[in-house]
Amino acid sequence: MPVEEVRTRAGISGVVAVAVALGVGELLAGLFDGVPSPLASVGGLVVDSSPSFVKDLAINVFGTADKAALAIGTSVIALAFGWYAGVQAARRLWVGLAVFGLFGSLGVAAGWGEPFAEPVPLVVATALAAVSGWLALAMLLESVGSVEEPTDGLSGDFSRRRFIRLAVGTSAAAAVAGSVGRALVTHLPDVPEVEIAAPTSGGTLLAEENVFEIEGLSPVVVPNDDFYRIDTALVVPSIDQTEWSLRVHGLVDSEIVLGYQDLLAMDIVEEYVTIACVSNEVGGDLVGNALWSGVRLTDVLDLAGVRPEASQLVGRSIDGFTAGFPPNLVYDGRDPLIALGMNGEPLPRRHGFPARLIVPGLYGYVSATKWLTEIDLTTWDDFDGYWIPRGWAKEAPIKTQSRIDVPTQRQTLEPGTNVIAGVAWAPLRGVDRVEVQVGDGPWQEADLTAPLSETAWVQWKAVVSLDAGRHQVRVRATDGSGETQTSEEASPRPDGATGHHEIVVRVE
Repeated sequence: MPVEEVRTRAGISGVVAVAVALGVGELLAGLFDGVPSPLASVGGLVVDSSPSFVKDLAINVFGTADKAALAIGTSVIALAFGWYAGVQAARRLWVGLAVFGLFGSLGVAAGWGEPFAEPVPLVVATALAAVSGWLALAMLLESVGSVEEPTDGLSGDFSRRRFIRLAVGTSAAAAVAGSVGRALVTHLPDVPEVEIAAPTSGGTLLAEENVFEIEGLSPVVVPNDDFYRIDTALVVPSIDQTEWSLRVHGLVDSEIVLGYQDLLAMDIVEEYVTIACVSNEVGGDLVGNALWSGVRLTDVLDLAGVRPEASQLVGRSIDGFTAGFPPNLVYDGRDPLIALGMNGEPLPRRHGFPARLIVPGLYGYVSATKWLTEIDLTTWDDFDGYWIPRGWAKEAPIKTQSRIDVPTQRQTLEPGTNVIAGVAWAPLRGVDRVEVQVGDGPWQEADLTAPLSETAWVQWKAVVSLDAGRHQVRVRATDGSGETQTSEEASPRPDGATGHHEIVVRVE
């Protein structure tokens, strides 16, 4: 048998062996507390160590599916590493042992910083996963034979049929173990039934003037299940609210620690707030409006007493994410919340249960900390949040934006009058006017819904007459300060995209 074919089978053996290690690791993570998912922990390490464009690319290409894409990417990298290890181990089996020892060490190092990891279960589970992978490699290589020197032929007996059976069978077992483990790891228990007190102040009820009933138009209030999710957690934390606490410390008069029940006992307010991801492209869907309920951030900070020298408020998530903004924005009238509820329900786990920050007017990467566990008052120069060293601006007010929802890109319409509709947002400033342009024609003012609050988006619609042919349709908004959306196109980095959303439709 040619040496190249032996190397190919050895590479396949390495890939299968790594799949076994990953599968066993995921299964143990799903079965036992204190054992983090190897895909999540190693994937997080890969993301944190990678250039900024890797995460940016994942968000831009995959949007809210970036977590799955990153998990798949991590797996592909590991399997590619397995191919190399298998080929090398075909020459010297001890290389395989060394590789899986390294593999295990990396798993322990990556998992050590996970919030719910426990040292002994982590080390034992990782060792079992690494040993399983090495045993699978040794078994498969025994059926392949060995290459003693790079130029030598095959030595040792082998059976092609036996190798195929072993490789397929072992791969199937790894897939089953990994799938079961992944399902257990990513399964989120229902949020406990929590009674959040009636708000002492809050958003108005939806009325006819707040809504346009147009098929395909984004709802004024986005349902929880449809709300976008962008964060750094490859696995959503499952937090027991009875053990959770919020620590407020740093440049404060007195450090305080509040439990979940402590927050529930405070005055509850609710507010319609549109939040947006800075990675949102012009016309993108990484933005949404919801009715958030919770405790005023000012009420909590007043309990601790913010010292005058504090120039940055840092929110820390239980998964290690950090975001910071000037604390004077808390007191400028925008009414930030420690949110406990979303659209009349306790916060869903994927959106930050048991508590998160909602700061109107700021992009989420500097403000909207999910799974909040610490508020640290510090100075502007002493700390940078997670995304700042990765090339994003430290100050990040949400820009005035508008989007066309109806019709969709390249949709075919009938000649005559057609409805163009979408949403527009300028939190804190409000939307004063939205205009639509067809081709090089004049800008036509659209009708707007009555705003639910100065921090919520509005729907808009315009009726236009279209002749047969191909038409470009674009939209722009003017906010309450009188500033009209610029037509100058800019990418999201470093502080949000700009430009007019434009679509092309055919009329025939």
